[in-house]
Amino acid sequence: MSEFVLVERPRPHVALVTLNRPERMNAMAFDVMVPFRDALAELSHDNGVRAVVVTGAGRGFCSGADQESPGRIPGIEGLTVSTIALRSMELLDDVVRTLRRMRQPVIAAVNGPAIGGGLCLALAADVRYAASGAAYFRAAGINNGLTASELGLSYLLPRAIGSSRAFEIMLSGRDVDAAEAERIGLVSRAVAPDGLLDACYALAERITAFSRPGVELTKRMLWAALDAGSLEAHMDHEGLGQLFVRLTTRNFEEATAARKQGRPPKFAD
Repeated sequence: MSEFVLVERPRPHVALVTLNRPERMNAMAFDVMVPFRDALAELSHDNGVRAVVVTGAGRGFCSGADQESPGRIPGIEGLTVSTIALRSMELLDDVVRTLRRMRQPVIAAVNGPAIGGGLCLALAADVRYAASGAAYFRAAGINNGLTASELGLSYLLPRAIGSSRAFEIMLSGRDVDAAEAERIGLVSRAVAPDGLLDACYALAERITAFSRPGVELTKRMLWAALDAGSLEAHMDHEGLGQLFVRLTTRNFEEATAARKQGRPPKFAD
């Protein structure tokens, strides 16, 4: 895709996407974010990929906005500064939306600082693992005289860790290290840096062994629950998804037979 975005296949059915601008701590220059968005969109349509891991090269995950070398926004010829600003935010917002819309579960391997927009990218993933002693998170906008609310942060963070903690982190602009992030639920696990990717691959491989529609619908239902207007409405939504998989596959019968035979199930959907 680009020298700034690497796509690899480290395990069967698992893709690794690496932000590859380590000299800038993988900052969100448009030259990085455009190919990153496009790589994610392409992988979402790759039927051979069942789980995606996202990480950063070098010692950082993503340091947010690149103030020194932001790169060039495509398709802005003839536009005024005001409209270019709108296009810029639209493009970056689309990266977060693309992560969330991916068919496959996305695991963020947060290997180092996730600052500002980098925190937003991590939150847009479905699961986050962080490198102990190396990763930390910061809602940096407030420190820069701006708002801390950007790229969905004020939506995603309270839903991940609760409103009081989100308010405190976003209003203080302080750092949250990997140990605290694990304690408050910002990440699922804090892992030794040299074992971070392997831990993510292990989770990814576990996921790939399950039913494809089962995994896709579980992800879809979890995100839909965050937007649900009521428990009753969402339970109807969940029930239809469960019936769809139950009635259109032989997965339940296969799981039952596998348990009786003492073997792992093999879902052929």
